[in-house]
Amino acid sequence: MKKILLVCAAGMSTSLLVNKMKDEASQQGINVEIKAVAKEKLAENIEGAHVVLLGPQIGYLEDDFKEAYSDLQIPIRVINSIDYGMMNGKKILAEAL
Repeated sequence: MKKILLVCAAGMSTSLLVNKMKDEASQQGINVEIKAVAKEKLAENIEGAHVVLLGPQIGYLEDDFKEAYSDLQIPIRVINSIDYGMMNGKKILAEAL
């Protein structure tokens, strides 16, 4: 099972997106774990993640996170701000996978 971790400033704004991604995964029959956490909680949640997606509001931390977790070789990307704003769970799920 793939584990997708969404990270934002407080872990709250991504909650709706997580639900939309889970709904889409369910509709497609994809077995995936998707979780949202605050940026301060990344260290305790990154273990086992297959990809980390950052909310656009913390995109400025992308390089810092890539450097801090480079030994884990987990892709870390910023979610496209338009897709994030539109809560496009289908597109973001597809990109994560």
